[in-house]
Amino acid sequence: MYNLVFYTTERGDSPVDDFLDGLDKKARAKVAAHLSLLAELGPHLKRPYADVVSGKIRELRIHQSSNHYRILYFFQVRDQVVLTHAFAKKTQQLKERDIELAERRMEDWLRRFPAGGSV
Repeated sequence: MYNLVFYTTERGDSPVDDFLDGLDKKARAKVAAHLSLLAELGPHLKRPYADVVSGKIRELRIHQSSNHYRILYFFQVRDQVVLTHAFAKKTQQLKERDIELAERRMEDWLRRFPAGGSV
């Protein structure tokens, strides 16, 4: 089992939590099922559920009806998965700004918690 950790800013905001709070009940349930798979399989979760994006950044791929959601994350220490960014995907390719945001949040997290851990 892998430990899912929600990235939080130094002020205590959790962007992924905020995104999930904005989803309807059905979409939230679908995302929760995918997060459970990620917690169970970690780096062994492959397409169509997960994929490598860039460097250490990976994506959880959720399709629900005509909606597509992505949660970007990275692995820290042995069993920790840090969820950095979530959004509704509207185009074929990921936007560079979403990847860059996930990378900045990863760098911030690793600076504040270099040995793993959470707030």
